[in-house]
Amino acid sequence: MSPIKKLARLLTAGVFAVAATIACAAEGPALDHVRTDVRDAESLQAGARTFVNYCLNCHSASVMRYNRLRDLGLSEDQIKDNLLFTAEKVGEMMTVGMTRKDAKEWFGTAPPDLSVIARTRGADWLYTYLRSFYRDPATVTGWNNLVFERVAMPHVLWTLQGQQVIEEHEFKNAEEAEAAKIQARGFSVLAEEGEGKHVLKTLRVETPGTLTPAQYDGVVHDLVNYLVWMGEPAQEARKRIGIVVLLFLGVLVLLSWLLYKSYWKDVH
Repeated sequence: MSPIKKLARLLTAGVFAVAATIACAAEGPALDHVRTDVRDAESLQAGARTFVNYCLNCHSASVMRYNRLRDLGLSEDQIKDNLLFTAEKVGEMMTVGMTRKDAKEWFGTAPPDLSVIARTRGADWLYTYLRSFYRDPATVTGWNNLVFERVAMPHVLWTLQGQQVIEEHEFKNAEEAEAAKIQARGFSVLAEEGEGKHVLKTLRVETPGTLTPAQYDGVVHDLVNYLVWMGEPAQEARKRIGIVVLLFLGVLVLLSWLLYKSYWKDVH
């Protein structure tokens, strides 16, 4: 087989792989967009507080040190008094005492490390996921999630959000079902049940939590914002350095062009 035919087959396979990925993604719920700003120190501090109190019990952030939280405007004393629960010194890593063996025995799988979860999953996915838990007695934990079906993780923020239940709505018309899904946004899944029947699964708060829906969305926003920052704490510095480098290269190109013109001006 010629190299050109091999390349053509590889490109064709890549196109089909991308198409399959898009098709699979379309079957799930639409993700709600969240605006993150890693320069918002107040939001990042609130997100760090939520992360330490609710996530760091099972999930670790093994490449993050507590003293890096000083970049958020916190002093060492504030970190020690309010955020240092799984370590003794602020220079230690954000690890948990639970072993992977115990986690697998209790939950069926070891909770993933969250150091770079925002870079692997994306902010929109995390934002929708943390707002899409619902009660499901058929699971081991009693919880399920529209974004991550049969997830092993229980809803650790349920006291804040409340308890949601899933509701199913049947549509015979595909257009009406799709319109209802768009209106439901990130809290819906549309499935075809055969014989032209379309089932739309949506979530409804059955037992309210301590926060209103808007307040809970704010808590999740701050948590996701922190996870985005934690995935690359130096991202703002990297961007600033990148801008300086590009400006320097631009000046260097200009000077090189002027030197070129001066050197060759007498050459005919």
